Amino acid sequence: MGKLTSMLGLLLTHPLEFRTLVQFYLYHETKRDITAQQEHPTSGWDRASMRRCWEFLDLTSRSFAAVIKELEGDLARTICMYYLIMRGLDTIEDDMTIPDEKKQPILRQFHELTVTPGWNFTENGPDEKDRHLLLEYHIIVEEVNRLAPQYKTVILDICQKMENGMADYAHKAATNGTVYLETIADYDLYCHYVAGLVGEGLTRIWSASGKEASFLCDQLELANSMGLLLQKTNIIRDFREDVEERRFFWPREIWAKYGFNEMKDLYEKGDVEHATWIQSGMVLDALRHACDSLDYLRLLKNQSVFVFCAVPVSMAMATLALCFMNPEMFQRNIKIRKAEAAQLIMRSTNTREVALIFREYARKIHHKAKPHDPNFLKISVMCCKIEQWCEQNFPSFVILSERGPTYDSADKRTAIFRAEEKRVAERLAADPRNAPLPQDLFPWELAAYVVGAMLLMLGLSALIVWVMLKFIPQA
Repeated sequence: MGKLTSMLGLLLTHPLEFRTLVQFYLYHETKRDITAQQEHPTSGWDRASMRRCWEFLDLTSRSFAAVIKELEGDLARTICMYYLIMRGLDTIEDDMTIPDEKKQPILRQFHELTVTPGWNFTENGPDEKDRHLLLEYHIIVEEVNRLAPQYKTVILDICQKMENGMADYAHKAATNGTVYLETIADYDLYCHYVAGLVGEGLTRIWSASGKEASFLCDQLELANSMGLLLQKTNIIRDFREDVEERRFFWPREIWAKYGFNEMKDLYEKGDVEHATWIQSGMVLDALRHACDSLDYLRLLKNQSVFVFCAVPVSMAMATLALCFMNPEMFQRNIKIRKAEAAQLIMRSTNTREVALIFREYARKIHHKAKPHDPNFLKISVMCCKIEQWCEQNFPSFVILSERGPTYDSADKRTAIFRAEEKRVAERLAADPRNAPLPQDLFPWELAAYVVGAMLLMLGLSALIVWVMLKFIPQA
């Protein structure tokens, strides 16, 4: 009843968004049903332990759960377990109620505990939202040990790298009483540990599955950059929630130069102008990963893998545009509207469309930028880089249609393209190697060649028979 009421309210207040949601519910079909009988060998739905893991996935991440379930074959189950392991590790690291002397050995041994039958963790604080995952972690362990060796090796390797980085930051927070990051380099390193490594692991899993090219696992810089885009977007959006829980991820290098002593001063002092300048600096830092993310998407060939990667980065760009120069972000946790998210899911099906999404939101960011903001010029340059990437890879004067590509006559580049096309045609026509064959070559000269060849063969055959009869004595 509540959902029906909200939809009716949406119809009255935002009719276009209502139409988008109706289209999404009617026409966006799930590509795979993991509960179907034929999917049980790869999804593991026939096992009670794996069904519980799918439930954990729904409980911990509604946004990722949908795209994970649509991955092909055993990738869905593998990425589900990968996500739950990372979520369990992150839950221990984020829990400020666990003493550092207790947290350190658990974090640094988490990759071993993840394959230790029967292990779980019961000492999370009562308010930790994902504590139920660790209470039943022995179920995760059971399913992890069922994974194919090539996947299990990658996941445990990434887990070991990530746990050590998290343990270092957790120890720093416990020692100093806070986890302030000083420089942008520190910020990048932290995001690498908590998200860049996840991108590295996913990339190695794609290659190991055979569904993506083997060289993809070497593109770790691009994978790391895409992970950083997602993580930095979440850090920007969750500013108020993180500050209230004493998690300070914004680097002091960006916000301290405007006279703020604590991050909570950004909303307590009432200095909205300087706060939004800091906000634009954070968005600027996140945008430097946009083109790398598009380069990464261009390398993907499997559709389910592409959608899995494309939908989150499209939503990240939409979130950055929403947060940019938006003072409400300092007061509450803001999110893009459901209709906008549905539209992004429906559109994020190919690299060209995702590039257009990036360009649209880059233009929105540039439109909201203010000239007196110290970051204005850098923001403009970064948005132009996204425009440049789109034009270089998908020129806007080329119009795709069902009848094939056409060219925008109003665009000057079309005239240049036509002139170049004509020049190439003239060059080919002038080449004697491309000259057409004379019309009178067929059939008379060709027929003469064929008849001559046949007569020659008959003559040689007759000569051979005459020689045999003349010189070989008869029995």
